[in-house]
Amino acid sequence: MGYHHLALAARDMKAIHAFYEGVMGFELVKVEVGPAPEGGWAKHFFYRMEDDSKFIAFWEMHDIPGTEGFETNLSKAAGVPDHINHISFDVKDRADLERRRQQWLDAGLDVLEIDHNWCHSVYTKDPNGNFVEFCLTTGSFSAADREAALAALTAEKPDFSKPPANVQFHKPKAA
Repeated sequence: MGYHHLALAARDMKAIHAFYEGVMGFELVKVEVGPAPEGGWAKHFFYRMEDDSKFIAFWEMHDIPGTEGFETNLSKAAGVPDHINHISFDVKDRADLERRRQQWLDAGLDVLEIDHNWCHSVYTKDPNGNFVEFCLTTGSFSAADREAALAALTAEKPDFSKPPANVQFHKPKAA
């Protein structure tokens, strides 16, 4: 079972659209517009990720009481470091991961690349300030991995994981 959509609030839908359709390559396919139960009204934009069962969606709110000055960065809103709450999308293979990294660099975005030893990821930030990730699973999971994961549920001082095999920071080329 996967998820149907992830819905997030947005302050600047034009910037969100430019990023998620123009840079990420997701297609805006639907908007629902209507009154909010609290008062005011909203637009709910749906971007197709790969087929008609997987979307990322954004709320643009208008005159909804209590939403003045809301925080769009999920981690900042929760009071945790930026990397904690993030959005991760899968890629089919290494070539797709490299294409996505280059897509971000071509759009003028900074990219963090990490080989986590079992998956390989690239990260940037979206217009809401959230970390966005493309991730390729590169390893498999053993019975020992499961045992360690279950033990970590109750361990007060678990052993640290092996550090990432590689960490790189990529800056876009100057125009």
